[in-house]
Amino acid sequence: MTQFLVGRGVEVQTCEHRPNDCTEAEETAGDFDLVIVLGGDGTFIGVARRLLPFGLPLMGVNLGRVGFLTQLNRDHWRQWLEVILKDGFKVARRLVLTYALEREGKVVHTGVIINDLVVSRGELARLIRLGVSFDGMEISSLRADGLIVSTPTGSSAYGVSAGGPLMHAELQAYCVTPVCPFLNSFKPMVFPAEGVVRIRVEEKGGEVNLTEDGQSIVSLLFGDEVVLEKAEIDLLVVDLGPRAYFEKLKKHGFLSER
Repeated sequence: MTQFLVGRGVEVQTCEHRPNDCTEAEETAGDFDLVIVLGGDGTFIGVARRLLPFGLPLMGVNLGRVGFLTQLNRDHWRQWLEVILKDGFKVARRLVLTYALEREGKVVHTGVIINDLVVSRGELARLIRLGVSFDGMEISSLRADGLIVSTPTGSSAYGVSAGGPLMHAELQAYCVTPVCPFLNSFKPMVFPAEGVVRIRVEEKGGEVNLTEDGQSIVSLLFGDEVVLEKAEIDLLVVDLGPRAYFEKLKKHGFLSER
């Protein structure tokens, strides 16, 4: 791919997506027009998290197993590059969430969510109690294996597997889905992007964890509150048109042909 682009007079810089391996690329990120990510969905999410502050559009070329977030098949990149070098490309905006972990009135941890945030029990197979509020209004206190907060981008992952809705990737909204709730009527709920969701740990005993985009984990304590809201920066991805999104849903079994 590098040879292909250089041969057409395009300036290219490559790096492996590993900790501290792309420092030079990040320092000069403002000079780039496009980031092409070679890998699977996990790599795509990791790069998106790392380069989000630079506001660069991402195009994923699938080298992994699932490839739901990546846009191109590994055999189609050459044709696509030929087209965009001639005609350019369109960009779509995707909602990103930020969260703050509040402990005894102080923020002890913050992060961004490209795909989903999961509050879940630890290794023991026991339920945990969590409270949920929206814009200061108490919604529910439930016992469950956990809660999933999904962006539209991530709704097709853990959220939909737990019974949550499949949200169009360009919606400005996010979903909270309980994982195996016990004797509770809390159903998956979709909230407007401008609202603030709080998840409160009401479990005094047992281990509770927060998982961020499936790539890092934080231990939670009784009384901790996870505060989620819309990030100031959207994720930019190359837009292959409305048909491409629905074709991908069909390919991965979310929609049937008949």
